[in-house]
Formats: sequence, structure tokens, C-alpha cells
Amino acid sequence: MLQAAVRNGPYAYRWQPYSQISPEMALAAIAAEDQRFPAHSGFDVDAINAALRDAESGASLRGASTITQQVAKNLFLWPGRSFVRKGIEAWLTILIELMWNKQRILEVYLNIAQFSDRTFGVEAASQQFFQISATALIPEEAALLAAVLPGPELYSVAAPSWEVLDRQGWILTQMNQLGGTAYLQRLQEGS
Repeated sequence: MLQAAVRNGPYAYRWQPYSQISPEMALAAIAAEDQRFPAHSGFDVDAINAALRDAESGASLRGASTITQQVAKNLFLWPGRSFVRKGIEAWLTILIELMWNKQRILEVYLNIAQFSDRTFGVEAASQQFFQISATALIPEEAALLAAVLPGPELYSVAAPSWEVLDRQGWILTQMNQLGGTAYLQRLQEGS
């Protein structure tokens, strides 16, 4: 495992090809982050419009980023919110959707996702939190990992709060409602 020494301890990271990632993890990520992922071309217009309506009615700003947009931001850009960054992210999202199939986008997403303050990628997270490879993740473990994706600096897999456990339950429900791992066939259909 690649580990770089830093001030507060090592970073944990290990790339895992899509074929070596549990289908349950792929489904959990889609269920948690972007349920229209197989069907859209990088932007979920319905989610964007809903977020804008919520903001107009005074609700706090919430994200509407797709998995592809998150790959563009996490792989190529800096954190934070600005119109410049969002504009570059939009162009990168278009390019990613044109150049990579959905399975490749999801593979990159799962390999660069942050699961704790120093843990990146589903293989490192699986090893750290469950002492197993990402290929062996069961639905409950995959949903727990996906539950921390919105804020790995705030939420913990190792000591999940009631909020994380509630989100894990919601993700498991969504995974079932999507039809289980058969839903992933749509990734090949859209490729």
C-alpha cells in the first residue's frame, strides 16, 4: 500500500481495477451520490433545478453534482466554490463523458474518493475499516462507506454517528429500490 508520511500520519491509498471492486460498492456509490448516473451525460438537470428551487425558497444550498462532476473536481481541480472552478469543472465533465465510458468514470471515482481524513480509494478504505479487499464488500459495508462520502472529514466509518447509520440504512433501501446489482448493467448499456 502506498503511504506517504505527513504531519498527522500516513495517507492510505491503493488503486483497484473496477473488476476487483465489489458490485455492491459500485451500486452503493450510485445509490448515495447519483442515481441517474447511467442515464445522464454528466449533468443531472433535474437535481440542479431542484437545488436552485430549494435555494430560491430560502433553503440552505445543497449540492447537485454528479459522479462525473465529482471526478472532474477531485481529479483535476481545487476545493472550494467559485464560478471559475465550476466553469472549468463543467468543461472537464463534458470531456470526461466524451472520453470515458460510465464504468471507467465510476472506477476512477471509487479510487479517488475520500473515506476519512487520510484514506483515499475504496481499496484502502476496505482494508482499513473492514480488513478485507474491496472485492469482498457486502451491501452493509458498502453502504457504510458510501454514507461518509458527502463529508469524510465530518463523518466516520470507524465510529459512525446516528446520522451516518441513518444514511447507511437509506442507501441500503435505495440499492434495493434500484433493483440491486442488476442496475449496474445500465453502465454497459450506456457505454
